[in-house]
Amino acid sequence: MQLFWGHWLGLAVALSCVAVLGAVASRKVKTADDFTLAGKASGVTMVAGTIIGTIVGGAATIGTAQLAFKVGLAAWWFTLGCGLALLLLGFFYAKPLRDSGLATVPEFLVVNYGKEAGPLCSLTSSAGIFFSLVANLLSAVPLIMALLHLSSMQAAGLVLIFTLLYVFLGGVWGTGLVGVFKTVLIIASLGTAGVIAWQGVGGASGLTGSLPSGPWFDLFGRGWSVDVGSALSVVVGVLSTQTYIQAVYGAKDVRAARGGVLLAAAITLPIGLLGVLVGLFMRVHHPDIVPIDALPLFVLRYLPDWLGGLAIGALLLASIGSAAGLILGMATMLTRDIAARVLPIRPGYSELRVTRVIVFVVAFSAVAVTMANLGSLVLDWNYLSMGLRGAGTFLPLSAAVFVPGRIKSRWAMLAIAGGALTSLAWKLILPESGDPLYPGLLVSAVMLLAGWRRGQKGT
Repeated sequence: MQLFWGHWLGLAVALSCVAVLGAVASRKVKTADDFTLAGKASGVTMVAGTIIGTIVGGAATIGTAQLAFKVGLAAWWFTLGCGLALLLLGFFYAKPLRDSGLATVPEFLVVNYGKEAGPLCSLTSSAGIFFSLVANLLSAVPLIMALLHLSSMQAAGLVLIFTLLYVFLGGVWGTGLVGVFKTVLIIASLGTAGVIAWQGVGGASGLTGSLPSGPWFDLFGRGWSVDVGSALSVVVGVLSTQTYIQAVYGAKDVRAARGGVLLAAAITLPIGLLGVLVGLFMRVHHPDIVPIDALPLFVLRYLPDWLGGLAIGALLLASIGSAAGLILGMATMLTRDIAARVLPIRPGYSELRVTRVIVFVVAFSAVAVTMANLGSLVLDWNYLSMGLRGAGTFLPLSAAVFVPGRIKSRWAMLAIAGGALTSLAWKLILPESGDPLYPGLLVSAVMLLAGWRRGQKGT
């Protein structure tokens, strides 16, 4: 990839704006609550920005175009699933979660199932989130390598530095403010890219004349079981993820929480389709490129230089910002639900320092795993992540929201552990035998049903 002065100008503008927003956000952080929940003062725009800042990451942009280049329209399932999950979160989950006045998903489960549910949920959810973190870094590292002509090790080091700066400069305040800015950039650049790609292939007739209908224009082009499993993984994964629910907890009231989530859904749904259009365009006109480069090469080659530079900045922010948001969610859970049980943590500044140490450890570990898996499909990691975090958490969390007090604690614990472990074991032992989410959810559902029946009998 070759950048001209117009590209560098656009990129510099994008990164400079991020630096200013980060500086503004850092001035707002005085306590751990400011860092992780924005002082519970977020309005609709901040809630939406916090969610989009994480959910529209490397998987929703670079990863979607990569998969579309390989299989076509089925790559849209990731953002379709995200949008559907956010609609469910806004309409059905936001009010009870925000009304609880808590800060993490594990804390919500503790209130309903007892104190041991917290650490267990933190560990299982964090394991799943970690794989999504790797997915975003898999988007960022090759992009930095191609743009700056660096080795993979050098690029990974830069990504680590940028991610840590993103988190440390403001926590949720930074994620939200930069998320709003990133949203504007992505809509402008991907919207323009989608229009150019559509015109460049001659519209629907040009696409169908250039590519066969299967699998390129079939939402289930990889097979019903694969694509339905991918969509379901995303839905239950989003509804189980601390990072997105953390935005709800940080809202100033229920109305802001619900409005922010629904706004994020409206923006997320079409973004994936734009990535699909670009991926198909590159498949038609540049079939010999490396698939991960489909979207970055398009914006550099077919957008005006200044907009291409802004778009590259948006793609970097998408990957790094999403990684930062996921790290923050993990660190919040691990600090409040695990570290606080074994360390003499004081509320406020002491908790803030522990959270930041955990952020560094998680980020460094994720970069190490990314380096060992460069070249793998970004969305494969994201679907695995969503399935693992949802298999154990989604059904117990939903039961706590909609039928509180009906499930015996012991059985809820078995549902959390059994769902996550079954899903992981299935993936490791039977990797080619279907989506591991299904057996994980089945085990979790059986345990919850048993716990409900025990509760009905009063035993």
